[in-house]
Amino acid sequence: MALATLSEVLIPARTQGYAVAGLVCLGWEDARAYAAAAEAENCPVILQVGPGARAHMPLPIWAKMLVYLAENTSVPVVVHLDHGRSLEECRVAVEEGFSSVMFDGSLKSLAENIEIMRIVAEMSHAAGVSCEGEIGVVGYASGAASMGTDPAEAARFAAETGVDAMAVSAGNTHLQTSSNAGLNIELLKKIRHSAPDTPLVIHGGSGVPEGERVELARAGMVSKFNIGTELRLAFGASLRRGLNKNPEAFDRIDILKSTAADIEAAARRVIRAIGPSETSG
Repeated sequence: MALATLSEVLIPARTQGYAVAGLVCLGWEDARAYAAAAEAENCPVILQVGPGARAHMPLPIWAKMLVYLAENTSVPVVVHLDHGRSLEECRVAVEEGFSSVMFDGSLKSLAENIEIMRIVAEMSHAAGVSCEGEIGVVGYASGAASMGTDPAEAARFAAETGVDAMAVSAGNTHLQTSSNAGLNIELLKKIRHSAPDTPLVIHGGSGVPEGERVELARAGMVSKFNIGTELRLAFGASLRRGLNKNPEAFDRIDILKSTAADIEAAARRVIRAIGPSETSG
């Protein structure tokens, strides 16, 4: 299957009442497991690389690895730069082969966020690449506070940037280790009404109860949920089980390979729940 853009997977999701999982990759083992999970569920998937992963491994290496997985998976796979911090970082990602880039200007003024995002959108679209932006601030559990998205600002942001997807803040936070923090549905409805043609993205999707994710996907409210912490927890639990079972283990490849089945199973649950109802599951 050819590498897919964000628009190619989110527009059908938006119109047909499902959502696509944006799965946060930290290395080869989880990225490969996520691609296998998407293939097993017969669903598209977004493999995304955040700032922490990019600090650990250079962006060009991520590009080659994830594009390879996309080109050898039988379902659409988007290779996505998550939380790009600058125009230059987005430019490099486009040049290296990413099919989607996110510029995160949420901490900038509205005018500056719009201006840079507009340039990112023009650059991306000229290369056949999709783009995502953020309006409002999605904070972190036990960290920086969130600032909810203003619906009027969301409407202006969508109209003036030409962005393909818009990440919003409506009670969601990054790095939630429990899924009991429901979203502000009334605010989300107002944002959806203010920008009816732009697919919405929820960052910090691990903190949103699965049932709520499903309802929002089926209603066409949210087209992409970013899931990272939930899968990191699955990896950590699997790794601990394996090492406790075999405390003499020392081979890195064998140790990490032992987590593959558990990570794939966890990713399949995420993908299946919010994906198209006719998936093979």
